[in-house]
Amino acid sequence: MMPALGGSPTSHASTQFQFLGSVLSQRGPSALPYVEDDKWNIRQHLLQVIQEFPGLQVKTAMFTHNDGRTSNLLQADGTIPMYYQDVKYNIPITIWLLESYPRNAPLVYVTPTRDMIIKPRHPFVNPSGMVSAPYLQGWVYPRSNLVELVKKLSLIFGDDPPLYSRPAQMPVRPPPPAPMSHHPPQSPSPFMNPMHTGGHMAPTSQSSSSSPAQPSSRLSYPPYQNLPPPPRTNDPSEAYKQTAINDLSNRLHRDTQALMQERNIEMDGLFNTQALLSQRAEQLAKGVSELVQEKEGLENQLQLILTNTDVLETWLKVNDKGVTQVDIDDVFEPADAHSKQMLECNAADFAIEDILYSLDKAAQEGAIPVDAYLKQVRALSREQFFFRATTMKIRQAQISSQVNSMALRAPNVST
Repeated sequence: MMPALGGSPTSHASTQFQFLGSVLSQRGPSALPYVEDDKWNIRQHLLQVIQEFPGLQVKTAMFTHNDGRTSNLLQADGTIPMYYQDVKYNIPITIWLLESYPRNAPLVYVTPTRDMIIKPRHPFVNPSGMVSAPYLQGWVYPRSNLVELVKKLSLIFGDDPPLYSRPAQMPVRPPPPAPMSHHPPQSPSPFMNPMHTGGHMAPTSQSSSSSPAQPSSRLSYPPYQNLPPPPRTNDPSEAYKQTAINDLSNRLHRDTQALMQERNIEMDGLFNTQALLSQRAEQLAKGVSELVQEKEGLENQLQLILTNTDVLETWLKVNDKGVTQVDIDDVFEPADAHSKQMLECNAADFAIEDILYSLDKAAQEGAIPVDAYLKQVRALSREQFFFRATTMKIRQAQISSQVNSMALRAPNVST
């Protein structure tokens, strides 16, 4: 088993958090080629996977596509745990987040060291190290994520390890001829594995039926060491004891995996709630800002009303003569006899108009007989006509008076 890494998980996660915040916030030519709306999900996925699996760390590197294009992409590089024959090993992998992530699945590569080989004809790992697990093939956005991916890979690799220790007598290059076995031999050849900057060629040589040595533990940071399998014994009591221990370990492992899955689901819900709360916090902040502006406007209006109230109160104090009752007819004083007569005729005209309106409503509701209604309307109409004719005559007289007044004020013109 690999020695413990230096540094606390909290400081490691904090450093990775700052790194992701920095690279994902870049704009312009140096920005990472991800959709802006997906960068928050990318950051959450990476933070969750490095918190769940401290053997991984996030970095950026140049990825070479099949068409020759190069892109600066994010990757999670390091080791993930697996349990083989009840012994924990660390498998080196690199997870590339392509430009279309998280809407499309990432690329995953097993990255063996020089003293490891990839198991020939592994069902989910090809000779170049590329992983084609069912979880990757069934990737569904937004349900799929990196934590669940690594968990699935850990279980798959535990059932069928993809890496084995290279035998001591087996050189790295050139590979020896394949031994005779019941499988047809394979001619070893190097395969492209873009796990390094610039798409480094990582040669792998394999024999078709290498007897599996112990699966390798890690890998990249400290030296790793291979663990032998549990010793076999012919003692029935010891075999029973070993079987019980193995069964208990398997149950504990399954229960731990189930508990981790439940906790991850809870964490996803909490992260979704956090995002929703952040959105609502922005809406509330906007609403508070609008209310503050409205409050300022209302305060300005209140100040204007108070000012006008002071002006009116001052005017009342100055103009209040101590009169307690005022006759409404004495409020407006006509300027001359014609104006007084005009005011009286208009008042009578409007009063008759109101009476005619009331008679119409009474007749529609049946509150007054038709003959009485017609009699009253005829009398009131005649009277209203008289007042209106008088008003027209007064207006003509006022106009004539104004014309004569202007003629008298005009200067005499000598002929």
